[in-house]
Amino acid sequence: MPLDAQAIATLKTVSTATITTVLLKKGLRNVWIRGAKPIRTGQPRLVGPAFTLRFVPAREDLATPESWGNPISTRAAIEAMPEGVIAVIDAMGVQDAGVFGDILCARMAKKNVAAMVTDGVVRDLAGVLSTNLPIWCSGVAAPSSVTGLTFVNWAEPIGCGGVAVFPDDVIVADDDGCVLIPQAMLDHVLATAPEQERMEGWIMEEVGRGEKLPGLYPMNEATKARYEAWKKG
Repeated sequence: MPLDAQAIATLKTVSTATITTVLLKKGLRNVWIRGAKPIRTGQPRLVGPAFTLRFVPAREDLATPESWGNPISTRAAIEAMPEGVIAVIDAMGVQDAGVFGDILCARMAKKNVAAMVTDGVVRDLAGVLSTNLPIWCSGVAAPSSVTGLTFVNWAEPIGCGGVAVFPDDVIVADDDGCVLIPQAMLDHVLATAPEQERMEGWIMEEVGRGEKLPGLYPMNEATKARYEAWKKG
């Protein structure tokens, strides 16, 4: 499901920290994908619909190099990825088998996949970095995926970093990690998150001027009045 260009532009101005706060106020606590850290500093904040991939534990009759040529394979999944998606890979947090290496990441970059997110690790680090595909993962390991994982499917619900991810849920990724926005909550986040960012920016300015935190963060009624007056210019 392609995201509206305006929705992407709006979410790129909102930090993942702010999104977690906005969703917390609606009762959603489990939306930050554990273990998915930026593979390099300075990656831009990225937004896209989730394209899910799922691994299960390795089974010797299935997790073989020959399986890479099967109709159900990571290679086939990559070819099914539309432009602009964020590939979200359920690797069950396995740390000693790289889900993707340089060649697969290069193909994803060529297809204009926006990013890759996984609670697992990658391999072929130098080559992966050379593809310039933005990646959030938990580290690096030399062994291939079939050493510890069996790939089973794509475009179905998964668990990644302890978070339930459904196809086309919205992923926002920045230096703080990766946050999931359920499709049903997207309009709410778009309507409220930019104002949350604006308000917290004003609070930071107030702190810089020496204001004390009680009554400022969170705001009391007097502070809210000052903030509203500031917004009106």
